[in-house]
Amino acid sequence: MEWYLKVIKNYVEFSGRARRTEYWMFILFNILASIVLSIIERIIGIEPALSGLYSLFILLPSLAVGVRRLHDTGRSGLWLLLSFIPLIGAIILLVFFCQDSEDNNQYGPNPKVF
Repeated sequence: MEWYLKVIKNYVEFSGRARRTEYWMFILFNILASIVLSIIERIIGIEPALSGLYSLFILLPSLAVGVRRLHDTGRSGLWLLLSFIPLIGAIILLVFFCQDSEDNNQYGPNPKVF
């Protein structure tokens, strides 16, 4: 939960770097929250309003942590635009997000050291 809250607190911080742990724990909690909200909506019998609001709430932090994760691998945040290419873009980004951190690059020192 600590990693999730760290990303939420830095929701407009597009500079710097994000470790793999920070990124993937944020993704895990997003998936879990989406599943819980979907179950609640289905039990109550309402339209997916809660899921929609959560998606809007989490959009900016998701973009920010994605850009910081790309920075950690030595890439520009503009690589996130690959997500607009169906399937191939998602596969390429998945590979980038799974790669290990660079030691020191133009985006700052390695966050693993701290």
